[in-house]
Amino acid sequence: MRTGGAARPTTVVGCGPALVLVAGGACAGCGSPDSGSRATAARGVSATPSATTPEALCARVVTYWSRKVLDSHTYGDYQTMGLSNGQYDILRKVVDAARAAKKRQGAAAADELIVRQVRQGCRDWYRTGGPSNGPWQ
Repeated sequence: MRTGGAARPTTVVGCGPALVLVAGGACAGCGSPDSGSRATAARGVSATPSATTPEALCARVVTYWSRKVLDSHTYGDYQTMGLSNGQYDILRKVVDAARAAKKRQGAAAADELIVRQVRQGCRDWYRTGGPSNGPWQ
């Protein structure tokens, strides 16, 4: 046990970008309060995360599962895939078209078709209300 004497001040050593962001741009012992935000801006990193639009998220997940299902010759359970009923409808239409394209034009053409049609299907689905369009949609 220590008695008498004053407490020693502590300093933060090795302050990295994560700590600078958590501390709101200021970090004791890491230079000027603004140096962290300048370094972050120089790297092109935003302090505010960008949100993924519902359409983009739909396209990402349906494209992923469409590619998986294309060669499996089965569709599987949409709930296991984490898809809504509407997303699953998009997947089934796209995979049917992609299977035909793959037979006629090859795998690259089928993949291009998947990307294009899923993007359009998700865009259309959200334009008309998306999952809030009714129960179990």
